[in-house]
Amino acid sequence: MSSTSYENKVYEKEQFPISDSYNQDFEKCKFINCNFSDLDLSDNEFIDCSFENCNLSLIKLKETSLKGVDFKNCKITGVNFNKCSDFMFSVSFENCVLDYSTFSRKKMKSTKFIDCSLKDTDFSECELNNSHFKNCNLLNSVFIRTQLKNVDFTSSYNFIIDPELNNLKKAKFSLAGLSGLLNKYDLIIE
Repeated sequence: MSSTSYENKVYEKEQFPISDSYNQDFEKCKFINCNFSDLDLSDNEFIDCSFENCNLSLIKLKETSLKGVDFKNCKITGVNFNKCSDFMFSVSFENCVLDYSTFSRKKMKSTKFIDCSLKDTDFSECELNNSHFKNCNLLNSVFIRTQLKNVDFTSSYNFIIDPELNNLKKAKFSLAGLSGLLNKYDLIIE
C-alpha cells in the first residue's frame, strides 16, 4: 500500500485533516485546535510534528510512529501509547491531560512531562531514565519494574512509587514527596 505524505502543513480547527485512512506520513506539520477524539490513527507516521490545543482522547495508535512529536495543551485521555511503533519513539508533553493512558513497556528516555495531569496512567516496565516530571499530578499512576534512573520528580505530587519494585538510582524527589516512596510501610509522616 502506498502512503500519502504531508510536509510543513498547518491544520487548524479541523475534525481531522485528511480522510480516515491508514499509511499517512506527516513531517514537520502542526495541528492546532483539531479534534482527533476516538479516531483510529494506526499505521500513520508523525515526524517532528506538534499538536497544540487538540483533543486526542481515546485515539488508536497501533503501529503509529511518533518521532519527535510535541503535545501542548492537549487532552489525551485513555490512549495506549504502548501500541505505537517502538522505532525512534520520542514524545514530549506540556500542560496536557493524559489521565487513564498507558505507556507500559515503552522506551522513553529523557521524556518531558511538564504541568501534566497523569492520573491513573500506567508506566509499568517503562524505561524513563533521565526523564523530567515537572509539576505533574501522578495520582494512582502505576510504576512497577520501571527504569527511573536520574528522573526528576522534585515538583510532582500524588505519586506512589515502591523503591523495591523500581530502579530509582539517582532519581530526584523533594522532601514533601518522600511519603510517596514510603507509602507501603503505612507510616505517619508529619
